[in-house]
Amino acid sequence: MLRRLSVENYALIDKLEMELDPHLNIITGETGAGKSILLGALGLLLGAKNDGSAMKDSARNCTVEGTFDLTGSNLEPFFAENDLDYAAETTLTRIITPAGKSRAFVNDVPVQLGQLRELGTRLLDIHSQHQNLILSSEEFRTSALDTVAGNSGLLARYGEQYARMGEQRRRLAALREAAEQGRRDEEWLRFQCDELTAATLREGEQAELEEELAVLENADRIGEALTELRNALDNDETGVLLQLKNAENTLGHLRNHYPTAGEYADRLHAVLEELKDIDASAAASSERLDGDPERLAKLSARLDMLIALQQKYRVADEAELIALRDRSAAQLAAIVHSDEEIAAAESTLKETTAAAEALAEQLHKAREKAAAGFAREILATLAKLGMSETVFRIELAPREELDRTGRDRVQYLFTANARMTPQPVERIASGGELSRVMLALKAMLAKRMQLPTILFDEIDTGVSGRIADAMGEIIESLSGSMQVVDITHLPQVASKGSAHFVVYKRNGRTEITRLSDDDRIAEIAKMLSGSQVTQAAVAQARILLGR
Repeated sequence: MLRRLSVENYALIDKLEMELDPHLNIITGETGAGKSILLGALGLLLGAKNDGSAMKDSARNCTVEGTFDLTGSNLEPFFAENDLDYAAETTLTRIITPAGKSRAFVNDVPVQLGQLRELGTRLLDIHSQHQNLILSSEEFRTSALDTVAGNSGLLARYGEQYARMGEQRRRLAALREAAEQGRRDEEWLRFQCDELTAATLREGEQAELEEELAVLENADRIGEALTELRNALDNDETGVLLQLKNAENTLGHLRNHYPTAGEYADRLHAVLEELKDIDASAAASSERLDGDPERLAKLSARLDMLIALQQKYRVADEAELIALRDRSAAQLAAIVHSDEEIAAAESTLKETTAAAEALAEQLHKAREKAAAGFAREILATLAKLGMSETVFRIELAPREELDRTGRDRVQYLFTANARMTPQPVERIASGGELSRVMLALKAMLAKRMQLPTILFDEIDTGVSGRIADAMGEIIESLSGSMQVVDITHLPQVASKGSAHFVVYKRNGRTEITRLSDDDRIAEIAKMLSGSQVTQAAVAQARILLGR
């Protein structure tokens, strides 16, 4: 439950603090005093988006802080899942900076706005006036029925199957689209794959071809150079090898008389061995050198083909041609096997759909079973609110297709006159009737959802007199098992509170104060008689307050 609320620099609020009672907290005040502003600040605390008008003073932060007692709320798993330290007394903080940036904290630990919002929905349910229109939402009507039916576990299982069914439908559609596109591309892919396969591509081949072609195209010049090299090395009369060998022998004979000559001889020997190796290599190269025109033509044709394929398919080298060939082959294989894959996907989807339909049928039966008791409970509450001739029932109509809540189309049929044919409640009920229906719904749901706190924003709009008193009794009964905050303009409702706060303006600022017992008498008397408080109004206020 909400223990303390602090608001600073929000709209017309400069600084405001309030300590709330664990049971029924009444908030009253004249129109325009700022009750809706207080509600907006509370919405910010619970994760609502900042609409850009939060600041009162654009030079300071806007800060809203609430301290909640989480005892018995079973929120430990939420804190663990979100890596937060659980504390029985937990503080939520929302800060809007002058630059419009939003920051959120749980016990001084920064959190994402979505985390704050999720935690907020588990701490406090805000029912504002416009939420009477929520009856137009089939999602709300279905959710309320499921809450009463206790369908949370069944809904979770159905939701998993429905999500799986959606994924499988999307995959099947993608497979069919790919197969159709493949069939359109099959002829070209087959030609492409055949052409590249026939080319017997090998990575690195182009570089080898270019190297060999360079040799063949210059065979004459290379041969001449090799012959010249061999003549220089091994000519019978002038060859370097012969001359150096003679010098080596001469120096070798002087080794004993002149040691340096021996060193020269050894070094010449090493040079001679290297030159002999060069001579042998040149001889081998000369023998291999072949200026065969047929070989030259064959290699040129092969290189031309590789380059032509690269240009045709707009790739850089033979490695990319090989990759293209492999992709084409894979696409062709996928086309060939696409029918099998589609059939398998269709079979899987059929099984998942059958499982989802079975769960949807279980949901339907659970809803059907709960519908009568749901209607009886609503009617019992409405009877207390002066609507004893009301007809209220739930109609479940089947959809053509499953949706995320099952197959049921849920309608709340209503008439305040038993002689009239019931119609959808959102179309036929007046404003006062909608308020009473919503209070009956909220009272029923609040008990089952075990929310620690519920806030009503003028849910009593459109009622007065005895009905207002009955509405106050229902709201008061709710506060026996949970904390209730009720913004009201009805003295009959205001008199039921455990604590009474009044919102007022002073010097253009919205302020709030908790009333003493005597002040409550004066405030309720004012609500009864207007600005001119009469003795009769004071006496009536005392009666309402039991004083």
